[in-house]
Amino acid sequence: MSSLLVHPASNPLRGSVPVPGDKSITHRALLLASIASASSVIRSGGFGEDTRSTIGVLRALGVSIDEASPSEVIVHGAGLHGLCAPSRVLDCGNSGTTMRLAAGLLAGQRFASRLVGDASLSRRPMSRVASPLRLRGARIEGQADPRKVGEITAPLEVGPLPAPGFLSGLEHELSVASAQVKSALLVSGLYADEPTYVREPVVSRDHTERMLAALGVPISAVGAMVALDPGAWSGELPAFSLAVPGDPSSAAFLAAAATLVEGSRVDVRRIALNLTRTGFFEVLRDMGGRVQSNPLGEELGEPIGDVMVASAELGAARIGGEVVPRAIDEIPILCALSARAHGITTIGDAAELRVKESDRLGAMARVLGAFGVRTDERPDGLVIEGAPGAPLRAADVASEGDHRIAMTAAVLALVADGPSRIRDADCIATSFPRFVGTLRALGARIDVEPS
Repeated sequence: MSSLLVHPASNPLRGSVPVPGDKSITHRALLLASIASASSVIRSGGFGEDTRSTIGVLRALGVSIDEASPSEVIVHGAGLHGLCAPSRVLDCGNSGTTMRLAAGLLAGQRFASRLVGDASLSRRPMSRVASPLRLRGARIEGQADPRKVGEITAPLEVGPLPAPGFLSGLEHELSVASAQVKSALLVSGLYADEPTYVREPVVSRDHTERMLAALGVPISAVGAMVALDPGAWSGELPAFSLAVPGDPSSAAFLAAAATLVEGSRVDVRRIALNLTRTGFFEVLRDMGGRVQSNPLGEELGEPIGDVMVASAELGAARIGGEVVPRAIDEIPILCALSARAHGITTIGDAAELRVKESDRLGAMARVLGAFGVRTDERPDGLVIEGAPGAPLRAADVASEGDHRIAMTAAVLALVADGPSRIRDADCIATSFPRFVGTLRALGARIDVEPS
């Protein structure tokens, strides 16, 4: 696997750049297009490994998907009841979103499927989606997790749906806010004969709700409660055309780099500005960051716009509560900002990060320590003592197979006192295949070292 040798920034980062299409929106668009009544067109800034896992799963279920170009696919919808029994296991790769959303889709099918993933995905908890799906009549089983009594992991065996062929209604309260679990329950609700009600402790990202509403499905949200009533619906999803907005999680790494490298200004074009996804930018502003946004309208219910970020001195923050689900994927890069802020930053209510692609709290404590930043690791977060007065110590760190850890380390390396090496960096392609090229276009110096 290749490594990155990242040199300290000798000049400001400048430019206007795109980022990959938002993964969360792309996963959901692909899935809903597959059960639509005709052909849909989905355009993105490129499809990463995770969204390609979703494409592979849908093709194995009999959905015809044409790749018109590297950035455009045409999904020929099979209709709500048109999916076919797969002839092979459904490989979700490293994508938890693929596995959990597919579990919701497959719960309503009259055939059996087996969902598998790579070693990392096969360690992630799946009871949170399996248990409520069972409550509505689905058949779903997994492997017992030896690390935690009562927990299951992939592979998941799903279906077939028992007679009479419909899932039942469901009222379910999530103990932890999770857009993936919420979405799986809402998708399964399309195959139910009664309403679905899902309540969260706080509102997680709401792309599924917005997309279903834009496609005419009777769905409503009041605070952290979402309700879907299939009895008031025709049972058909219309085809659609979607230009996927840029991923705000990918944009966060560029925004952080611009903030930390003195004299920088970076414009990120046409990203999703959904309030359930902009927690990172809110925290950055609260820390003293210079952020401006320019709204550009909507795509299938999703607000979009350009964002400009310039370098700034930062102050410490307390990050916790309702902002965490809205910035859950950006907590690692917020750790990088905290490392250069004046004062001590406390991050809490983030225990969910221990069951991502890696244990991101543990991984970030190790990365920050390698760069010379004093960090106290806690069960649900980190306490980070900012070191803004001098360059960080050049480091040699491992990505631990996690794309967000690798990209965070690369941003930290831009303000180190010498070249830093990020090992096993191929995982970055999971979400941001052009990450290195984009930073180079902005003026960074990064060498790719082949394995």
